[in-house]
Amino acid sequence: MDEAARNRDQSAEELVRVSAEYEGSPGDIARGRELARRFLARVRAARNRPVPERAVDLVQLVVSELLTNACKYAPGPSLVDLELAEDRVEVTVWDTDPVLPVAETADPGRIGRHGLEIVMAVCQSFEVCREPVGKRMRAAVRLADDLGGTALGHAS
Repeated sequence: MDEAARNRDQSAEELVRVSAEYEGSPGDIARGRELARRFLARVRAARNRPVPERAVDLVQLVVSELLTNACKYAPGPSLVDLELAEDRVEVTVWDTDPVLPVAETADPGRIGRHGLEIVMAVCQSFEVCREPVGKRMRAAVRLADDLGGTALGHAS
C-alpha cells in the first residue's frame, strides 16, 4: 500500500474512532468532554451526518460520568475510546480498578453517586467487563431521536 492510501485509510479511521489516555489529574473530565465534542464535530463535518446538539450533550455527559468514576476510584491511567457505529457512538472507558460498578437503588435523598444511574438512563446499552488489568465500561448513545417519539438514547 502506498503512503497516500495509508493516509486515506488513517483519515477514515480517525473520523470514526478517537482514543485518549488520562492520568487521573484535575481537568481530565473536561478534556474528555472536549474530546467527545470535537469527535462529533468531525463526524458532522466529514460525514455530513446529522448529530443533534442533544446527542452531543449526552455523549459528553456519558464520557464525563464514566471518566469521573475512573479518576475517582481507579489508581493509574484510564483510556477513553469513542467510535461511530451505525446510528450511535460507542463510548468505552477502561481503568485499572477491577471492581465492577453497580447502580444503586434510586434514592432522591442521596447526595452524589448517581453517575451510573444517569448513564444507564440515557444510553441505548451499557456493559461492564473485567479485563486482565482493571475493567472496561462501554455505553452506546444514539445520534438521533427515534421517529416514533421515544427519548434519545433509549431502546424501544
